Amino acid sequence: MALDTANLCILTGNANPDLAKKIADHIGVNLCDVYVGHFNNGETQVMISESIRGKDIFIIQPTSYPVNDNLMELLIMADACKRASAHSITAVVPYYAYARQDRKTRGREPISAKLVANLMTTAGVTRVVTVDLHAGQIQGFFDIPVDHLA
Repeated sequence: MALDTANLCILTGNANPDLAKKIADHIGVNLCDVYVGHFNNGETQVMISESIRGKDIFIIQPTSYPVNDNLMELLIMADACKRASAHSITAVVPYYAYARQDRKTRGREPISAKLVANLMTTAGVTRVVTVDLHAGQIQGFFDIPVDHLA
């Protein structure tokens, strides 16, 4: 069965561009032309150089070390895709940052795994694909579909 790649676009940040390239090569598509860099003050900058209007976007972006930089790249790429009228935005997140913070163990402690889920949804992600979550309950933190591959 042939995969229809005409409406598919794969983006990657700086977390693991080699993984994204291997996935794109395996599927038989080119990576979307996107610049992910930083302004002089350290803020993340994303510029998508081609039209993605109406396309199904897959952002390949683990949120491993440096966690906050990679997470912000993912969120800003998703927001850029949403504002560029992408049809759908799937975040492929092999490593889900803040997964260990999935419950309160004492007072005045955040549930950061839920916060990250909310941030992804607010940024425009419509589906998440992740691998080996710290706890399966994290899937329930999302209001969008989650494909968890263990």
